[in-house]
Amino acid sequence: MVTASKEVTITTRDPHTEQNRFKRSKAKRKIIRAGRRGGKTVGASICDVEAFLGVCPDCEGFGCPECHNTGKVEPKRVLYTAPTGEQTDAYWYEVTRALRPLVETGIYKQNETERYIEKVGTQNRLKAKTAWNANTLRGDYADRLTFDEWQLTAEDAWDDVGAPMLLDNNGDAIFIYTPPSLKTSGMSRARDPRHATKMFKMAQADTTGRWEAFHFTSFDNPHLNREALSEITLDMSRDSYLKEIMAEDDESQVNLLVYGCFNEAICKVERFNIPKEWMMYSGHDFGSANPAALFAAQNPAGDIFLCNEYAPVVGKSSFQNVEAFRLIVEGYTVLARVGGSHQEDASRSEYTLQGWPIAEPFITGAGSVKAQIDRVKGKMEKNKVYIFSDLYQTLMQINTCMWKLDDMGKPTNEVKDEKKFHLLACLRYLCTLFNPETVRGASKGGMVSAGW
Repeated sequence: MVTASKEVTITTRDPHTEQNRFKRSKAKRKIIRAGRRGGKTVGASICDVEAFLGVCPDCEGFGCPECHNTGKVEPKRVLYTAPTGEQTDAYWYEVTRALRPLVETGIYKQNETERYIEKVGTQNRLKAKTAWNANTLRGDYADRLTFDEWQLTAEDAWDDVGAPMLLDNNGDAIFIYTPPSLKTSGMSRARDPRHATKMFKMAQADTTGRWEAFHFTSFDNPHLNREALSEITLDMSRDSYLKEIMAEDDESQVNLLVYGCFNEAICKVERFNIPKEWMMYSGHDFGSANPAALFAAQNPAGDIFLCNEYAPVVGKSSFQNVEAFRLIVEGYTVLARVGGSHQEDASRSEYTLQGWPIAEPFITGAGSVKAQIDRVKGKMEKNKVYIFSDLYQTLMQINTCMWKLDDMGKPTNEVKDEKKFHLLACLRYLCTLFNPETVRGASKGGMVSAGW
């Protein structure tokens, strides 16, 4: 007898960097904390499809010593659960799209009513189920269990059903969540609204390798339209932004914001045409990979308006940067340009050669970063710094820049990940151009002599 065989190609989406991190993890328990539209559910669908098909996670099917160069491991019986039908719909769309070629062969069967796909005559099955507590999860079993929107799911779904389900087969579990904000807390079925947060911290503290914790933001999804993302954040409160976009989960994080004194309600303003008679200033952070610039105008009352930001995705030459700067300030008088640390004279000289002279900041030396921050905060505390609402990256950095904690969990005078806040470095340099605010009485308001 001759048996005919047919090769079927299954195509999942290419995982982005953060999805790939948790996909490649060997931990038996993974918890993923990520911002809205960060790619959590799509990432889970990629992982679950590969587990269902028995694709070796180490070599992604290409063959390695772990799978004896077959590219295959034992296929999993997969159960995905989320507390809302809308979330389950998104997952089901992804897995059915990927597995459609297999279903069309007849070897695999798709049940649209109960939402599962299984290999005919076997226990190999992938199912998407809407469940929010132990009772709604009962009646199924799996050796790979994924909880999406875990923060909205009751704890007993795992304690009473999920954990025992995986006990006999040493199965794997994935927990996915976005930190609950005031907007979503009313939707939760959990007894403890911070149960996901506590599980994440427990996973972070694990030293056995059984647990692994992952964190990424909405901005880490390269497929998400940046302009659209920025638009939806315009009307968000700081709490919602930190939790739902940046996936920051610690209530104390808000109190650790370096620029927590910035009053968005008053000082985040809609764009308007800057009068031509207002003087323009620019602050610059150098770097071939991440150059940045911030442009500000000062009104006659001494208020500073941040009106343009420059942060190209790909590094450019100083000539290209200067050409972009000139377009931004066309029609205005730039009174002063400032930027870089004391050691970056070479970069300043390079820009001078291109016809864009940049001075060293007026606060330099040891401890200058903290002193520059104090200058900015002094202005912000008196509502003297206004930011146009479409300066999305600057506002994002203000809402996420935090103090570093010491070993005792207390804030230090150092900024956490300070080197990644390029636009805030520009803001620090800019504010050295302006006299500090007085503690009492009127603001000095004027500009420090720039020397040209």
